[in-house]
Amino acid sequence: MNPIFVVREIFSRALERKKLLIVIAICFVVCAILGAVFVKTPAGYDYHLRLCERYLDRICFSERSVVVIFFERTAGHTLLLALILLGGIHFAALTIPAAALFYRACTFGGSIVIFFSVYRLTGALVVFVLYLPVHLLFDCLFLAATSLSCGRARRFCGEDFFCLLRDFLVLSAITAIVCLAEAILLLALFHPLGSIT
Repeated sequence: MNPIFVVREIFSRALERKKLLIVIAICFVVCAILGAVFVKTPAGYDYHLRLCERYLDRICFSERSVVVIFFERTAGHTLLLALILLGGIHFAALTIPAAALFYRACTFGGSIVIFFSVYRLTGALVVFVLYLPVHLLFDCLFLAATSLSCGRARRFCGEDFFCLLRDFLVLSAITAIVCLAEAILLLALFHPLGSIT
């Protein structure tokens, strides 16, 4: 089977629910704005500052190998993808994708504010070159996975398991490609060539 056809078929199924996607996208933007607003509270500021410090220390300016970072990021995003897709096995389990997306949106908004207000020029470079494009690509993938889960939740049966597995494998491959692009950007802009190994 042609892999491009499979990818196109998965995304066409995800796009069948346009109203749902628009509602989720609007909620995502609202949560990102709320995250940016609540970062001004002491608890929110400390939490997002720790997230940004960890992102800079463990990814951008890490002494670790880019290969290790690639596998770590791929595993983390693939796990989240699996949880979102598993939300489609029952209607009540759809709270998992919703919680995951809205948490990502809140931390995204707050982290953008911290990058610009605390790290200034370095933060702007990290945001525009790495953090923003990679985060938004993953959010689009997770949004598509959420749409697939919502379509599957009403009538999940044994046959849907193989479709779910295929969706997971294809979206995991796309996740790995995004992580590979991130690793190449890290290597080109933030890490010396010796940090491949």
